[in-house]
Amino acid sequence: MFTDPRGLYTLDEEVAAKLAGQRPVLVYQFDGFIDAGQTGRLFTAHVIEQLEHEVLATFDHDQLHDYRSRRPVMIFDTNQWKSYADLELRLYRVVDEHGEVFLLLTGPEPDTQWERMAAAVIGLVEQFGVRLSVNLHGIPMAVPHTRPVMLTAHSTDPGLVTGYRSWIDRVEVPGSFAGLLEFRLGQRERAALGFVAHVPHYLAQAAFPEATLRLTRSLNAATGLAVPIEPLETASAETMNEIAAEMSGSSEVQELVATLEQQYDALAGAGESQMPSADEIAAEFEKFLADREKDE
Repeated sequence: MFTDPRGLYTLDEEVAAKLAGQRPVLVYQFDGFIDAGQTGRLFTAHVIEQLEHEVLATFDHDQLHDYRSRRPVMIFDTNQWKSYADLELRLYRVVDEHGEVFLLLTGPEPDTQWERMAAAVIGLVEQFGVRLSVNLHGIPMAVPHTRPVMLTAHSTDPGLVTGYRSWIDRVEVPGSFAGLLEFRLGQRERAALGFVAHVPHYLAQAAFPEATLRLTRSLNAATGLAVPIEPLETASAETMNEIAAEMSGSSEVQELVATLEQQYDALAGAGESQMPSADEIAAEFEKFLADREKDE
């Protein structure tokens, strides 16, 4: 029996009342799966730090999380437990630099009840008249950091991605809740769009704000939102300087980047026949997941 999806969250009615008559954009980003360069996570942190926001809905993540698979961090000091990293899956009402309201759904990716959770989000999309849902994240690819960040756009409506070149051919990858949500939104004929930044695979485990900057600019251009970019530009410049300093001491890394630059330049001027194969993309996903499991 399908339990009422509304039982998964608590809505703040006062905040909800502020959305009357509006048709906001929903941006969603979940931690816990593929997000090379911490691209989506950096975006969420950036929005929360830079823009006015308040909690619209809080999800009961205790129903959705597999604690033995992803254990929250606790601090033990001498003879006492001092802290516990509470898991928070929340929907925020956010106001951009021009005063336009949009929604941000972020937190740990649900481990269970994907269909019920998708129904809950779609119910909120319909309740608040969301005009477009957008997902942002990064994937590891064999590209150099010294070239513009490649972007793959995907959507429930091909018209929304007109003008974006596809860098990825047909590929089978492990599913994600964000992917399922876009798929279900499409089945309900709700507009959904996603931007995926191609992050240099050798930087996939580190923060790479240049990819977040590219995604933010793309989000602003596609939706008309005004999410600030200046702090991201500063963070990106600092990170690029750090990478350059590290590269200067390693001829091996310099050779790797030079090879990737040649491949990138050839790909940028070539047709779809030069796109990464499904096996190549799948191999990058598998390596990224394996590296992350080692770190954990």
